[in-house]
Amino acid sequence: MALLYWLYQHPSVVIASLILLSLWELVWKGIALWYASRNRQKKWFVALLVINSVGVLPIIYLRWCKPKKKEFVIGKRETPKKNQN
Repeated sequence: MALLYWLYQHPSVVIASLILLSLWELVWKGIALWYASRNRQKKWFVALLVINSVGVLPIIYLRWCKPKKKEFVIGKRETPKKNQN
């Protein structure tokens, strides 16, 4: 009860906390929406857009459900085989 009274007396702390949580959500949601749209995952895009979860759902999507990138190797070419006649 003392915590609620303290928060009532200091509204700037509540406002700052809400702003930080909003920025946290915005960053994670933006990254996850970008990946979902880029990978044409319409169901994930709609879910990420509609559900506000303070960054939990976007982190879950980015960690476990995002398709893996294909590995790209620079400088490795196949050498042509010589004719052995």
